Amino acid sequence: MNEIMDQEEQFLPEKKQRRFHLGKKGRVFVVLLAVVVLATSVLPRLGGGTEAAETSYTVEQVVRRDLSVSVSGSATLEPADSYQVNTLISGAILSAPFEEDDLVEEGALLYELDSGDARNSVSRAGLSVQQAQLSYDQAKETRRPTAPISGTISEVYVHNGDDVTAGAALAKIVASMDLSIDFLFPYVAPSEFYVGQKATVFVGSFVEPVSGTVTAVSNSTAVTSNGMEGSSVRVKVENPGVLSDAYTASAVIGSYTSYGSAAINMPAAATVYAAGSGSVSGFDKLMGSTVTKGEVLCTVDSAAIRDQIETARLTLESANLSASSASGSLDDYKITSPISGTVIEKNFKAGDKVDGSASGTLAVIYDLSCLKMQMNVNELDIGKVKAGQTVDITAAALPGEAYTGTVERVSVNGTTKDGFTTYPVTIAIPEFGGLMPGMNVSASIRCDTAEDVLTVPVAAVDRGGTVLVAPAEALGEDGSLADPSRLEERAVILGRSDDAYIEITSGLTEEDRVAYQAAPVPEG
Repeated sequence: MNEIMDQEEQFLPEKKQRRFHLGKKGRVFVVLLAVVVLATSVLPRLGGGTEAAETSYTVEQVVRRDLSVSVSGSATLEPADSYQVNTLISGAILSAPFEEDDLVEEGALLYELDSGDARNSVSRAGLSVQQAQLSYDQAKETRRPTAPISGTISEVYVHNGDDVTAGAALAKIVASMDLSIDFLFPYVAPSEFYVGQKATVFVGSFVEPVSGTVTAVSNSTAVTSNGMEGSSVRVKVENPGVLSDAYTASAVIGSYTSYGSAAINMPAAATVYAAGSGSVSGFDKLMGSTVTKGEVLCTVDSAAIRDQIETARLTLESANLSASSASGSLDDYKITSPISGTVIEKNFKAGDKVDGSASGTLAVIYDLSCLKMQMNVNELDIGKVKAGQTVDITAAALPGEAYTGTVERVSVNGTTKDGFTTYPVTIAIPEFGGLMPGMNVSASIRCDTAEDVLTVPVAAVDRGGTVLVAPAEALGEDGSLADPSRLEERAVILGRSDDAYIEITSGLTEEDRVAYQAAPVPEG
């Protein structure tokens, strides 16, 4: 090496010779520098270079295979449905016709509590409704007076537009215009008279008599208080409009004259009074007009009357609500099963007393028609899961046993923790054999199957959907990567994947090979 340096110095200008005339130590430095340059410029091209020496690559052929896409997880088994039987009612339990492990149908009686006090409350509420209804009807009639009987209006005391006060008479109604008078005919046998026979009736001091008709005859003679024996005959007389019970009358029937003066019996009559103060309107009836019982005669209106009606209506509504609530509370004393299922716990029996919610759970019922589990699936896999997919299930408590379930529901209500979101997936297991609620199980959801598709190892795909393709010139004779510098980065379109391989739908062919860095082997 010294000879080489001496020869080089012979051809350098004088100044340059002086610059590089470094002595023995300087020459050693130059030699070391040349070795470093040689190592950095030449060795990388020999046997893969420094990078190949430090990084290990795995090379695999792009191949076609079948992929089975699945999502795995674990969860705790639960019954299809469960219910804790509680009550807000306090009282003694009269009956509890069921036991633990019994199968009960929805609506079956579980507990019956003493409801004596509740029934009394229902009765009182019913009376309150009746009273409120009566008050409401009376309030309405205050504004719209009605006819208390059917008949004919004999008197009218007010007219439309009149202002009346409570208690003022509005009209008088008589049930009939016919008068009834009972006459006594002394010493005359009943056979001398007959129904329909004409009679002449003399009333008071009226000069003109009125005509009447026999409507009834006694079937035997009667003895009066003064010892006279005779027959009683009832005569109907049409009221000409001036007769009243203030008058007395006598009669001639055939050749017989009645004894003494007989009282005139007026038909049923009723006077309609104003129940409240107000202005009269709608009174269209005249004397002689016929009315029926309950028919509205007029309107007596005022703000006070309307307020009274509204108050009565609200009172009635409140009473009805109270009665309905009281009646409904009777059902609470009979506690029934809300679901069909198996009794898991029975905490109270007949004869025990319960104190509402303070007593806690009376019984627990499980619907064991199937078992369910709720598995949390991470956000990267939830798009693969759909309702109806088959699920393979195993339990550590039952080694060697395998069960099949079905995805029932995929919830969109995710839970995020530490920047990572999971979504609950409900799985139903109709045939659960020895599985029991509370057991921990592992599940694998069969999400999809891809048949005869191009695949590469999942590890070969980089972020952004690219792979490193190894051309033939980058490979050694044994097929391993000889020259990493010849690797080609290529974008691919990805499809379905399992734990090891991923589908390539575009960007590669079966002739391609991909290279990827093997996972580093831990030291030691």
